[in-house]
Amino acid sequence: MSADRDLDDLAVAFRRAARGWTTGVAVLTARRGEEIFAKTVSSLCTLSLRPLLVSVAVDRRSPLVAAVRSSHRYAVSVLTHDQEPLARRFASPGAGRATGYFASAPMRARTTGAPVLDDCLAWFDCTLHSVLPGGDHALLVGRVAAADGGPGEPLLYHDARYRLLDHQPTPTSSGVRA
Repeated sequence: MSADRDLDDLAVAFRRAARGWTTGVAVLTARRGEEIFAKTVSSLCTLSLRPLLVSVAVDRRSPLVAAVRSSHRYAVSVLTHDQEPLARRFASPGAGRATGYFASAPMRARTTGAPVLDDCLAWFDCTLHSVLPGGDHALLVGRVAAADGGPGEPLLYHDARYRLLDHQPTPTSSGVRA
């Protein structure tokens, strides 16, 4: 086999393996001037408590990355189970850019001025700490200026589909129910 074929096979195996990882769904937002940018992401990571840092990965060619670099702020809104339409909208290429706020996605500015989606499960309002290279993605590391969360059911992503929690207790190895 050629080296290119081996890499293609590895990429297919990588995608198959990645579909096995269940994650929450969030929308990354930024404001640059009058423009608002939004993108569905599943790569949110709470990174540090001292200082308070979160990270999120975005295609490095996305206009959202340029907006964050320019404004030095962004927000991440963790979606609830009933916000799947927003996840789908902002996952579509070109659907996450508007002048003013998105009519179908009520949001408001928080501490840094970055827009946070209303009625989300949790949110992180950040100033840009650093941008790290990550292959075809940029890893945006943000210093958390404000955050909040509340009760509710998360929207999940697994095996290339949006999912909901099952709420069926799973026995642990010790026989105690989780």
